[in-house]
Amino acid sequence: MTLFGRRFAAVAIAACWLVATGPAQAQTYPARTIKMVIAFPPGGPTDFVGRLLADKLKELLGQSVIIENKAGANGAIGADAVAKSEPDGYTLFFTTVGAVAITPNLRNDMPYDTLRDFAPVSLVVNNTTVLVVSPSLPASSAKDLAAMAKAKPETLAFASTGLGSMPHLALELYQASAGVRFVHVPYRGAAPALTDLLGGQVTALFADAPVLMSQIQGGKLKALGAASAARNAALPDVPTLAEQGFADTSADNWYGLLAPARTPPAVVAKLHDAVVEALDAPDVRDKLVQSGAIPAPTSSAEFGKLMSDELARWGRVVKEKNIRED
Repeated sequence: MTLFGRRFAAVAIAACWLVATGPAQAQTYPARTIKMVIAFPPGGPTDFVGRLLADKLKELLGQSVIIENKAGANGAIGADAVAKSEPDGYTLFFTTVGAVAITPNLRNDMPYDTLRDFAPVSLVVNNTTVLVVSPSLPASSAKDLAAMAKAKPETLAFASTGLGSMPHLALELYQASAGVRFVHVPYRGAAPALTDLLGGQVTALFADAPVLMSQIQGGKLKALGAASAARNAALPDVPTLAEQGFADTSADNWYGLLAPARTPPAVVAKLHDAVVEALDAPDVRDKLVQSGAIPAPTSSAEFGKLMSDELARWGRVVKEKNIRED
């Protein structure tokens, strides 16, 4: 037999084995603890949603689901660890849009390929990206803020949670649509950016609704607009940027669940069904909605298409704005 023939035979045998064992694996899965990797430190919105989901999955699947926080490199460290894990359903990746659709467009040395190395399970939530300012700022809308920027070009400091982060990209879309320029001030995360906004060191900030909710409800920040296709139910009086005349400014920071590529389809399907059931549970749904996160389960195929579409969309924005990691 030729070398090609031997390789083909090996692949065929492996494929047959997966087909034959897939249903059996699904029947016994999970038989031990599942690890869910989150590429951010404990205490943030991603960690909050991930732990809420993990607790419910434990109840539904009958096995512990533990969280491993593996932060760094805009999510790339956690993503790479999961991509290289055994494709058996016992190591999962709870990810934001950044690690799988933005960071791959910022770097030329990515250790993983989003569409090749992961099996999509389901989208979990959408997080509205909200534009906020100090209550003392004489602006009551995104239009007002844009007018201030036009009057004083490239002088108003606009914070983001980091170069290439979703808040940064939301700023780029807003500037482009409004025809204005702010001074972009990137921070290393939401906490320091929020601190400086509250302290008056910067003028404005885009951030996830769950990060801002308590400050908005407490009157410490004023929400001027939502970089989203629709208003957030927890902030019904905050109009979208599109409603205010700024087109192409949707920048939801969604979270989703992935498994390593080649995870048996039956295992992925079992995980998917558990995620959908978890998000439909009133105790989980109510906590998410109250925090500002929007439960948004999808089919695995729909989630895969979303990742592909987002890779292309944010790739265009990154290229047009010449955004690169150092």
